[in-house]
Amino acid sequence: MTQSDWGDWLIREIEGTVPESLSVWYLGCNGFVVKASDGTTIFIDPYLGTGDPPRTVRMIPIPFDPTDVQAADAVLATHEHVDHVHGPSQGPILSATDAHFYGPDDSLAVAENEGWQETYDLTGEKFEEVGEGDAVEIGSVTVHVEPANDPDATHPVSYVLEHDGKTFFHGGDARPGSVFESVGSEYDIDLGALAFGTVGMIPDKGTGEPVRTRWYNDENEIIEAAGQLELDRLVPTHWDMWRGLTADPTALEHHQYTMAYPRRLEISRIGDRIQVN
Repeated sequence: MTQSDWGDWLIREIEGTVPESLSVWYLGCNGFVVKASDGTTIFIDPYLGTGDPPRTVRMIPIPFDPTDVQAADAVLATHEHVDHVHGPSQGPILSATDAHFYGPDDSLAVAENEGWQETYDLTGEKFEEVGEGDAVEIGSVTVHVEPANDPDATHPVSYVLEHDGKTFFHGGDARPGSVFESVGSEYDIDLGALAFGTVGMIPDKGTGEPVRTRWYNDENEIIEAAGQLELDRLVPTHWDMWRGLTADPTALEHHQYTMAYPRRLEISRIGDRIQVN
């Protein structure tokens, strides 16, 4: 774990904010902090690592040190990849707060195999497995666990967070699929986050040779997924993170222009706060 580029100002800002209903802060990569009007605070896929240079190279600041977090009720993981389940980013949050870690079986397996309980002095009660169709009450927020189509993950899920009549959807790294049509039919989603990126040449883990790599939605796929989910507002994520896979989210305006959904693009940068309304 490297030291934060920003000190603790962002975490202190989040802790000191009292939302009117539901607010989210974008942490870069695919991470968010969600905070409700009663103070319920949920981290989703927070990743504060630098990647694995020279294969994966982080292109944005590390916005806070996890040891500075003083208030959290839950950490949610969408799937098992390292930039979504990461002990050095999430273990200290679980250790210093009352937060529990929620994720599908393969995400919990990462924590078990990496020895989070021993490393961060955690009990087994801190870890709760969730699966598609589950609903978890975390403070005043209801978290619905839904399916996700991510061909690169072994067991991905998506989340719909509801509070005070407002809904925030986090799709992880998922791409369009029939499962999103079901989610869009069931919920009236105010704000949704979907991963967006380009195709790039990334060194192979074994050989180190550059390989054509595509991990996230392209321009057409992300708009298709937003349509299946019937999103009022779309937050593109992940476009800022990895060297060679970064993208320009403003290009989505051309792809979205004649489509019914999303009704609006919410282009955010690391550290931005978005009000869910």
